[in-house]
Amino acid sequence: MEQKTTTNYSALSILITVFFFWGFIAAGNGVFIPFCKHYFNLDQFQSQLVDFAFYGAYYIGALILFVISNKRSKDLVSSWGYKRSIVYGLLFSLIGSIAMIIAVQTGSREHGFSFFLFAFFILALGFSLQQTAANPFAMLLGDPATGSHRINLGGGVNSFGTTIGPIVVALVLFGTTSFSDDLLQSLSLDKVTVLYLCVGLLFLLAALLFGLSKKVPAGYFDATLAPANKAMWALITITILLVACFIPVFNSYRNDISNLSNEALLNLEHYRFLWLIGALFSVIGGLSFAYVSSRKSAVGWGALQYPQLILGMIAIFIYVGVEVSIQSNLGQLLKLQEFGSMQASDIAPYISMYWGSLMIGRWTGAIPVFNPTKRIKNVLLIVIPLIAFGVVLLLNIIAQKDMSPLYFYVFCVFVLIVAFFMTQDKPVRTLMLFSLLSVVAMLIGLFTVGQISIYAFLSGGLFCSIMWPCIFSLSLAGLGKYETQGSAFLVMMILGGGIIPPIQGKLADIPSIGIHQSYWITVICFLYLAIFAFIVKSILKRQGIDYDKQVGSSH
Repeated sequence: MEQKTTTNYSALSILITVFFFWGFIAAGNGVFIPFCKHYFNLDQFQSQLVDFAFYGAYYIGALILFVISNKRSKDLVSSWGYKRSIVYGLLFSLIGSIAMIIAVQTGSREHGFSFFLFAFFILALGFSLQQTAANPFAMLLGDPATGSHRINLGGGVNSFGTTIGPIVVALVLFGTTSFSDDLLQSLSLDKVTVLYLCVGLLFLLAALLFGLSKKVPAGYFDATLAPANKAMWALITITILLVACFIPVFNSYRNDISNLSNEALLNLEHYRFLWLIGALFSVIGGLSFAYVSSRKSAVGWGALQYPQLILGMIAIFIYVGVEVSIQSNLGQLLKLQEFGSMQASDIAPYISMYWGSLMIGRWTGAIPVFNPTKRIKNVLLIVIPLIAFGVVLLLNIIAQKDMSPLYFYVFCVFVLIVAFFMTQDKPVRTLMLFSLLSVVAMLIGLFTVGQISIYAFLSGGLFCSIMWPCIFSLSLAGLGKYETQGSAFLVMMILGGGIIPPIQGKLADIPSIGIHQSYWITVICFLYLAIFAFIVKSILKRQGIDYDKQVGSSH
């Protein structure tokens, strides 16, 4: 497809609608996790399996696409065209919505949770295809140098979806935006049916809008690629190892533990935790093996012959995992006495502000897509994040939530503004600074309690907001014809959102650790992202690539 020097705003405005769906549905999980925990009587780890099914589908979907493409020596998404691929993804998500309705109507408290997970999985398979196509498509709708800014614009819309998602979901399910634990326990599953009927209709309308629009180009280009059998078998092996690690964990929940002693229960939690760590190392170890092997011979590795992509896959895995994990476990944290012993109705504003924090950063990161002058840009770097913060507050106030405890969170927003001025849109500098700020924020959260600690953990959303663009852009730099394949591999690593949150949840289930200290896992995650920024800069320089340009993106 011929590269454009000017942005196709008409096509872009339609494209970013799919970004909204990803955020809306993913944030809605923040309501479903506590609901499932109450309704199906789950522990913290089991409740995180909602995220496991949802984000695991990204991995499986992208893997299936790659395997089929590799066997045909032709990239499926490229041969279908980006436009058609997104339509197919939307229709697949429609099937997932139908599956959810069926699960609701046929499930039970004893066995219904597995049906719920399956429906989430099918829905997210559609998202996997959409993500694989949408990110490189956005980059092709204008000047490649500003392509990631267009993705960041989509990310801003994505984050708007994450901000209003919990509000809308709660309104549909409970008839109010402020729900309590009692309402969670008494929720009629018919309300869930209504919700996913509406979601399914939205997927159908989006598919029709996208497919029938003449403003959106087809997005075809040469899809012929050399076979990448080594990469295929490496990823299949990782998948087998993941299954092998999770089977013992799942099987351990089939046994009656009511008569076990405290010591036996603790040993059981340790057993489950070690298998989850095994799953984590299966991914990191498998990709590390690919990294070493591809250095010896690039033949058969496809896009995995590029070290920046392999390290970027680990970075995306960790980034999505930590972004989701902070939020998924936040509700349980806020129930602790030292954090205010909050009820579900009290927690909702904090969850909304976390997702809203992502919106604040991404709106700010999207400013360059409109090509403002330097003076106007500097003004907007101050004004836009404050406006976005005001929007988050306003939406929640309209939803009748008490946002007064979060007014002083504006000081964290000012830290974000200063960071944006310091990074100057340079991806390496941006990723490194924001990663280190995240490490500091998590440490403050760990060594304090109360409002200061809460603000620190929430600011993780602020600093996460701009990381995806940097990781995505740095990982795909220099891949050439392998860019779409590399994009699929990066989307595959959204799997991190399904593994790291359960690991943190299992840490929280160990009495000697608890939910607060389980946040040490976020420190480790952000440290890797800072290290990735440092290493990838050297890798790209050796390849003759200077990628310290304006960059912005989102997931």
